[in-house]
Amino acid sequence: MPFDADPAMPFTGASPAALDLYHQALEAYHCFAGEPIGLLGQAIADSPGFTMARLLKAWLPMTGSTPSLAAWSASLFAEAKDLPMNDREGGYAAAVGHMLAGRFSAAGRLFEDISIAWPHDTLALQAGQQVDFLTGEARMLRDRIARVLPRWDARRPGYHALLAMHAFGLEECGQYARAEAAGREAIALQPRNGWAQHAVAHVLEMQDRRAEGVQWMTEDRDRWTRDSFFIVHNSWHLALFHLGLGEIDRVLALYDDTVRGLGSEMAFDLADASALLWRLRLRGIEVGDRWTDLADAWAVAGGEGVLAFNDAHAAMAFVGAGRLEAARAMLAVQERAAAGAGDNAAAARRVGVDLVAGLIAFGEGRYGAAVDHLRPIRNRAWLFGGSHAQRDVIDLTLIEAARRDGQAALVAALEAERRLAGG
Repeated sequence: MPFDADPAMPFTGASPAALDLYHQALEAYHCFAGEPIGLLGQAIADSPGFTMARLLKAWLPMTGSTPSLAAWSASLFAEAKDLPMNDREGGYAAAVGHMLAGRFSAAGRLFEDISIAWPHDTLALQAGQQVDFLTGEARMLRDRIARVLPRWDARRPGYHALLAMHAFGLEECGQYARAEAAGREAIALQPRNGWAQHAVAHVLEMQDRRAEGVQWMTEDRDRWTRDSFFIVHNSWHLALFHLGLGEIDRVLALYDDTVRGLGSEMAFDLADASALLWRLRLRGIEVGDRWTDLADAWAVAGGEGVLAFNDAHAAMAFVGAGRLEAARAMLAVQERAAAGAGDNAAAARRVGVDLVAGLIAFGEGRYGAAVDHLRPIRNRAWLFGGSHAQRDVIDLTLIEAARRDGQAALVAALEAERRLAGG
């Protein structure tokens, strides 16, 4: 049901001091830097009935995609859901409830409705874009931001966040020149915006501008590394640029120092580690005991059956470590998930089962079977979320499997396709 538009965006239960802390936390979330959880804790201590502070605090851990963080989100949500709230806040509460139940698309629709009614609500835009990322909705990554842009200008606080989000959406829709311009403008307004830094990195990756990518990521590392909770993913982008340049020592150094070296237990950070090591494996590069450490981390992180995207990256680690039984267990997880209901069931059914089966086949040297599993899913892989750059590992694996299976014509066709894709 549509909300009644109210540009004032009222907040229930907040003192002026608590509201200021909330906006500081929101700015930290926009930049992927700082301590938003701590700031929200201070706001709640000041105003225990501050509904949006509690709802945002419940939302933030959800992006970590691990069972322990999901349990924490659920407990925080339980403290918030029965508080007094207005229509806008009620929409947030319903969206968080949908997310906890695995109904991602329903949550995204609610964030969409909030943004339509309150076009200056940057939290609804950012949370909605994160849902679009999970569900692979590239058009909505762009268009939920485009809808509100006419209501904004650079004089309004938070404009940098809007530009950063639009930049990423434009990039995922292949509008690279506009995406790069928007991302660079966002950085000019707020250099600490890690999402804008990442959006420009995506453009440079998709256009194979590797040396420029290294320059972009190293000209001022402080802006995207200091106090950042997005440092692993942006380091992954830097590592991909070095990999494209054949600078393997630098790739491994980044892996050891940051991508895995920081010891993150977040599923998305572990996915970056898996994807990086897998790309090295495809090139025949030995990585020592790094696979063992990563497989151990995935075994602890768990979360199987929540996101097919994460499960596939866990399977990469198990295959890389030679733990084929654990990898087959992940295949069984995908098969069970595929038989269920909801957004992840569709992702597992259309992508996850064949992807994990293809990874296992590759690990076992059954390259023809790997090709058979991967070819049908490559053009619908968006269904299990992530970005074009992340899902590219599917095409890379397919090409290498075809090469090792002697399918030279298929390899030539796929490589020709890649050369023309970054226009």
